[in-house]
Amino acid sequence: MPHYTYRATDADDRIIKGQIEALHETDLVTQLSRLGLTLVRAKAAKERSRSVKNLPQQEVISFMFQLEMLIRAGVPILTALGDMRDASESMEGQLLSAGLYERIERGATLAEAMVHYPGIFSEVVVNLIRTGEVTGQLPEVLKELVRSLKWQDEMASQTKKLMMYPAFVFVVISAVVFFLMIYLVPQLVGFLTNMGQAVPIQTRMLIWVSHVFVTYWWLLLAAPPLFVASIAALSRASPKVRYALHELVLNLPVIGLVLKKMILARLADTFGLMYRTGIPIIEGLTYCQKISGNLVIQQAVGRAIERIANGTSISNSFAAERLFPSLVIRMLQVGESSGALDQSLSNVSYFYTREIEESIDKVQALIEPVMTVVMGLILGWIMMAVLSPIYQTIAKMKT
Repeated sequence: MPHYTYRATDADDRIIKGQIEALHETDLVTQLSRLGLTLVRAKAAKERSRSVKNLPQQEVISFMFQLEMLIRAGVPILTALGDMRDASESMEGQLLSAGLYERIERGATLAEAMVHYPGIFSEVVVNLIRTGEVTGQLPEVLKELVRSLKWQDEMASQTKKLMMYPAFVFVVISAVVFFLMIYLVPQLVGFLTNMGQAVPIQTRMLIWVSHVFVTYWWLLLAAPPLFVASIAALSRASPKVRYALHELVLNLPVIGLVLKKMILARLADTFGLMYRTGIPIIEGLTYCQKISGNLVIQQAVGRAIERIANGTSISNSFAAERLFPSLVIRMLQVGESSGALDQSLSNVSYFYTREIEESIDKVQALIEPVMTVVMGLILGWIMMAVLSPIYQTIAKMKT
């Protein structure tokens, strides 16, 4: 977008100089007039290659919501984008609105303009917008997209909540163990060896573990990130390893079940949204397959798509895969028989969303006593290893 150096006058005929981005001189005049300035002279300084490649999810939701409100009120799309560009508080938002404005002004549709921002608008969003433009239901599609994006943002927040708390607990326990083994236990070892008594086996084990921590602390700290990096590299290099890892994630105790429900809830919500806006079933499921993020579920959905393409009903196609719970199959059957498949899918999404929230609360409530038990066992072992030789010395003194 051109960057202009301008010379203008205000209401008191004072000369104002500055720089501003505009699509062309007419757009520059419009922007300055909104600021109460009258253009005297302008010069295109240079072409900027800056373009927005990504936006926070909250800003994307706000952008879609404002666009839906303006279009629903009857504001032409170019005027709406121009107003949003001027009202945006962030440079990225201004660049996005201006970029869409420029492409639509050149003759592109809104969907065609959004294609140039793949980091902001996914393939699903672009296709839904295209459907809304073709059917004349763009405000309704934007409304559904805002609802779906808000829900997805909430699910992403729930996922972080689920993963971060156990990670925090693990870090706390690891830090306590390092402190005990590297600082506290070596001091106790000197005291125990000076007693001149035979050291029990549990005490010898504690001394050995402490020695490992003191000698190889750098390796113990480097091992977890190196292990994760190695697994990630193997996953990228080998589809079989990636499939095994994704299957392992789904089979993790408690957490795996919650993650599976999150994926199924997102699939149901996205498929229902696409079905409701008129996108064909096969095409909609293909997009859902791409966004699932888990290779095991992707392949299961892919096999279901093949069955549907060969004439099998949707419910029977998914029922052939043991991965999908009976609730999903039952709701698909109800949706097919009643002709309200989108409503049935919304029910699946709603049910799983409630279960996810309850499950996360249960996981967090479970972690606290587990952490207490683990810390108690570690401290109990150290106390037993330290106090055993002391107790033996006292017993001998009495005899």
